[in-house]
Amino acid sequence: MKLFIAPPSPFARKCRIVVREKGLLDRVEEVLVNPYESPDALLAVNPIAQVPALLTDGGEAILDSPVICEWLDRQGAGPVLLPIDGPERWRVKQVEGLAAAVLEMGVKLVLEKRRPESERSPSWMMRWIENMGRALDALEAAGVAAEPLDMGVITAGCAVTWLDFRHPDYDWKAGRPGLVALQAELETRPSFRETAPA
Repeated sequence: MKLFIAPPSPFARKCRIVVREKGLLDRVEEVLVNPYESPDALLAVNPIAQVPALLTDGGEAILDSPVICEWLDRQGAGPVLLPIDGPERWRVKQVEGLAAAVLEMGVKLVLEKRRPESERSPSWMMRWIENMGRALDALEAAGVAAEPLDMGVITAGCAVTWLDFRHPDYDWKAGRPGLVALQAELETRPSFRETAPA
């Protein structure tokens, strides 16, 4: 299998962590690409040139990090990271959704800051910052812990470390000791250490 990645992407990192946690490193080749260059190999798998993108051994293209991660979870060994059904599945998906919302707001901010200053929207940027803060507060209130590891926990860990990487001036740690502890514990895991954003 081929997993197309870019090291700064928290969405690709999430998939790379699942690959490691599920013991799939010997079956998945990580293909480093620059999605902004729209390389042919990536376009052949994902027509909108976004990472991550997974090409299975059967030639099937799987897109979108939650879908890729769920697919990988079913292929690998070890504890299930996303329950197949029942209340526990929806609890994990709720945490995963909140963490994904943090990332969505953060990515919008990154892209807006790349526009010429005269074209930026301060009002939208403030809205995204406020939304990001509320999502982080909801994650803190949810009491997300590093164990047992699941897809929500992985996504939350990716989100807060990515904030340090892309938004170092944004103080997400203030008033969120639970998330601070979560990050500290997760980033000691080999799967997290090996996939740090760069």
